[in-house]
Amino acid sequence: MVKLIKEDFLRNYHILEDEFLKNKIDWDTLNEIYLDFNKYRHQYETQADYIADTLRTHGKIHSVKSRVKDPEHLIVKAIRKTSDRKIKYGEDFQFNINNYKEEVTDLIGVRAIHIFKEDWEDIHNFITSIWKVVEITANVREGDDTQRFDELNIQIQSRKSGYRSVHYLIEFFPTNQRVIAEIQVRTIFEEGYGEIDHQLRYSHDQIPEVLALNLLLLNRIVGSSDEMASFINLLNRSWTQMEGKYERIIDYKNKQIEVLKNRIAKTTTIEDKEKHDILSSLDNIIMKDDLMHLTENLMKPLKESL
Repeated sequence: MVKLIKEDFLRNYHILEDEFLKNKIDWDTLNEIYLDFNKYRHQYETQADYIADTLRTHGKIHSVKSRVKDPEHLIVKAIRKTSDRKIKYGEDFQFNINNYKEEVTDLIGVRAIHIFKEDWEDIHNFITSIWKVVEITANVREGDDTQRFDELNIQIQSRKSGYRSVHYLIEFFPTNQRVIAEIQVRTIFEEGYGEIDHQLRYSHDQIPEVLALNLLLLNRIVGSSDEMASFINLLNRSWTQMEGKYERIIDYKNKQIEVLKNRIAKTTTIEDKEKHDILSSLDNIIMKDDLMHLTENLMKPLKESL
């Protein structure tokens, strides 16, 4: 594996030499990290596939994406996160081959996409029952309902950008050294918004105001779309339950009607025309009664949501 060339690397990733020197970063140490990561990258890819395949077994997960961090992007992150780590651990901190696997928590990244917001908790229980989760963060937009996250003691991070996603850090041992993998769980609408937001932020040093305003509008639409999808899901469940219930009721009533029809048909004291009128009236009454109750029960979820 060829080592990185410092001058070319800093130029390609727009990193200033002053920033590099200010944090007293040793280039040889970064190259050691780069070579070490490449050495074990295949094992990380295997682990990423395993996590993704495990998540795919959950019925409420729509799709799964996985990736292992690009080696050069790992070095960029180490450079840019050094100042934060110095604040956290002290001025002597430096990334090295002994600590980067735990300090960089997205060496393995997996994204689980689901359709309805209410499906998140089932997926949450699935993840926490299978893996050792060391940290959970719910990224929310200001004003979002966070009650369930609070009840589950999940850390909440409010994002002005409107980014929404629940992140899980789980531990793995692809070698004898622990590695932290990140699982992101979000709805299909949140995924679309996140991808657009990501592309814009990486295309501009600072997002132009006109794009930022429209991005904010898109975020509101995404939130409304999630709410609408959840309501449609609720209405569909209610509709299906009522259909099943009233199919059974109608089947029972139809059988009772047939019994009455047979008894009327066998009666000799009623004229044919009167028999016909009685049977027609009976059919109309039953149909109207069924339709009225079916409509009332199907409209109940709509009324309760308003």
